[in-house]
Amino acid sequence: MEVLRQVDLQIADGEFLVLVGPSGCGKSTLLRLLAGLEAPTGGEIFVGDRCVTGLRPAQRDVAMVFQSYALYPHLNVADNIGFGLRRQGRRSAAQQLQDSLHRASRGLPKPLRIPSSRERRIEARIQEVAATLELDHLLDRLPKELSGGQKQRVALGRAIARQPAVFLMDEPLSNLDAKLRTGTRAQIVELQRRLGTTTVYVTHDQVEAMTMGHRIAVLNRGHLQQLGTPTELYQWPSNLFVAQFIGSPPMNLLPVRSAGQGQLQLGSRRFMPEGPIAEALLQWQARGGSEELNGGLRAEHLQLAPATNRNLPAEVCHVEGLGNEQLLTARLLEGDHLVQLRAEPDQALVPGQSVHLEVDPLGWRLFDQAGEAIPRPEPATPPGREPVLPALS
Repeated sequence: MEVLRQVDLQIADGEFLVLVGPSGCGKSTLLRLLAGLEAPTGGEIFVGDRCVTGLRPAQRDVAMVFQSYALYPHLNVADNIGFGLRRQGRRSAAQQLQDSLHRASRGLPKPLRIPSSRERRIEARIQEVAATLELDHLLDRLPKELSGGQKQRVALGRAIARQPAVFLMDEPLSNLDAKLRTGTRAQIVELQRRLGTTTVYVTHDQVEAMTMGHRIAVLNRGHLQQLGTPTELYQWPSNLFVAQFIGSPPMNLLPVRSAGQGQLQLGSRRFMPEGPIAEALLQWQARGGSEELNGGLRAEHLQLAPATNRNLPAEVCHVEGLGNEQLLTARLLEGDHLVQLRAEPDQALVPGQSVHLEVDPLGWRLFDQAGEAIPRPEPATPPGREPVLPALS
């Protein structure tokens, strides 16, 4: 069974790339292919300039952090962190014996300890990583004595200790509660920024994707739907799938018609989009594009407003108080379409109440009947300058 189809990704050195998509779309499979845990039926995988397609996982210079932590229950925190280090490089039988004796004699008085320069370097590295992740007071504990957040940090520490070229993370925070997930998320971002290690991170959580990644790759049914910065995906989705998948709440979709001279018609009302989408619509009309379109509006591009001829009459269906704002679901009286929008927290709104909605002319996004976004004008790039990856904020 073919899981991934024609996925072509180039990840910059030091980049934090997030893979998102619904369950079964191929996110984890792609990560396992990069790690060498699955073999591709076609194509090639490179780490830097080195083709690693036919190499075993240990030879790829990548480290994977699993959703289930995958800690060794019989090893303490220190030995779990150092596990990968102790399996790097070939050792003679004599060296293996000396290393084992060194570890066995660690609890003896100093004159009785067996020296091992290799083990001393590993122990120094374990201490360094443990201090970075605030695990230095837990080094003697077994995994069963740790909380979920502590186990996750140990799994991260084991990956960091090896200093790989690439970190691969498969939904590492999904087993944590909401508060712990937020704190650990910030810690991973800060750690990646400090280490500068290229990271590929799989998640189904939009908040993680939007707040952690330099860029986001959206997958669906094995196909790459869009690759771009969080802002690009949110503001300029390439198709209806991305428009509905990225953003919470998802983009409102309304059936509109291209009415000529850069106008859109929704029911009996006409709208004049502004900004880049206005130019895109004019170009679409000039090329003789289909009149039937899907108009997309984010929740923030609809606002409660006075009753005027251009505003849309609607009825409030549901009010969701979120503390800092209210999320409203309203039904347009003309066309019976449901839309969602944001309102100030102190506005008195109840289901059944009549309201009017104003459309932000800059907010329109347009999609053809096949679900693809109508082409927008390419942003001008100064001569001799290439786009630069945004810094994590």
